[in-house]
Amino acid sequence: MGLTGLQIFKLLPKTNCGECGVPTCMAFAMALANAKASLDQCPYVSDEAKEQLDAAAAPPIRKVTLGAGEFTRAMGDETELFRHDKRFFNETVVAVMVDDTEDVAAKAEAFDKKVYERVGLTFYTDALAIVNASGDAGKFKAAVEAAMGKTDRILVLCSEDADAMAAALDAAADRKPLICSATAANFDKMVELATSKGCPLAVKGADIAETVELAQKAAAAGAKDLVLDSGSRQPSQTVADLTQIRRNALKRTKGFGFPAMAVVTSEGDMDQVVEAVSYMSNYAALIALRADDDALLLPLLSWRQNLYTDPQKPIAVEPGLKEVGDVTPDSPVYTTTNFSLTYYIVEGEVEASKKPSYILAVDTDGISVLTGFAAGKFTGETIAAAIKETGLEDKVNHRNIVIPGGVAVISGKLEDASGWKALVGPREASGIPKFVRENF
Repeated sequence: MGLTGLQIFKLLPKTNCGECGVPTCMAFAMALANAKASLDQCPYVSDEAKEQLDAAAAPPIRKVTLGAGEFTRAMGDETELFRHDKRFFNETVVAVMVDDTEDVAAKAEAFDKKVYERVGLTFYTDALAIVNASGDAGKFKAAVEAAMGKTDRILVLCSEDADAMAAALDAAADRKPLICSATAANFDKMVELATSKGCPLAVKGADIAETVELAQKAAAAGAKDLVLDSGSRQPSQTVADLTQIRRNALKRTKGFGFPAMAVVTSEGDMDQVVEAVSYMSNYAALIALRADDDALLLPLLSWRQNLYTDPQKPIAVEPGLKEVGDVTPDSPVYTTTNFSLTYYIVEGEVEASKKPSYILAVDTDGISVLTGFAAGKFTGETIAAAIKETGLEDKVNHRNIVIPGGVAVISGKLEDASGWKALVGPREASGIPKFVRENF
């Protein structure tokens, strides 16, 4: 909430009425400070106190939403400097840049097909950033319209020419693109466009100090949904600026409480990805780069996925009985945990064995085989319970189940608890194809 329990207590009515569900106002204040209660539970709090508490409860970094319809992304709304303290929430928006001098329609069509599967999750590059490289307002508008005809994903409009931006927004305002950017030279016109069209606005100064000054002026003029661009295009300085913006935002320093963006300037494709990873790892809410090859974007998006995963909650698949291939009642049965990385490695090797099979994914709260065994979540008893819960006995003619070689010790208890025969499989999933050839 941003206030201590004692600070909150001073703003409460101090009636100790208990109508909020706790016996005293001090106890209620402590619950509010720990996000275990909401202010609307107190029927007697004053409007003035409510306004102060609501302001304190607001996230230190404003939430800014890009796009409209099916494809929208939120930026900001973050509360942490270090991921392990809690987690990061809104994934970095990755924007691929294309000049209005290129075949924008073809680029946008190819961009729209960039959809990736990883550990059972689907993700994609979020935004197409159209750059007014021609300097011509007509060409810029035509490029934006061409892109809109080929993709529904988020648009970032990149031009410091206010007239060109106005022309493009005539076509694209309903898509809520990011206007990029307001500078000291075009400030008034860009702010007017952002407020009149209801679009988020990036502000860019010559340095971080000027950027924050412009952001304060823009907010005072009514442009609330802002993105900070420190103006740096040198990687080490950009990382320093992103870090400074985040630190000051969390301290609620005036003018810093907005998501920040970065533009990749390296020329080599691999260098662009490395630079983008540096910015993503240091609080960039939006990154614009030119690399658009799948082999480059997939690692970048995979890193984003890992960075924004809750560190206290592993990625897990839905527990239950899975089918690999055209299974029959005679198909082999394997068991593993529902930790995504473990499960999909096992599934891949079972598929590679070319023997249609069942995989029983036991609910271990998303932890791996050995960790699940140590925690008492992947045992003979839990596997036996999963066999019953999934109705596996009705799906196969045999009573054989393959367990990971690393937990061979559970085989006896599994057989006692289930009546099934436990076949000890390889210690590593890579041994499954050979195991299949030798046993099935």
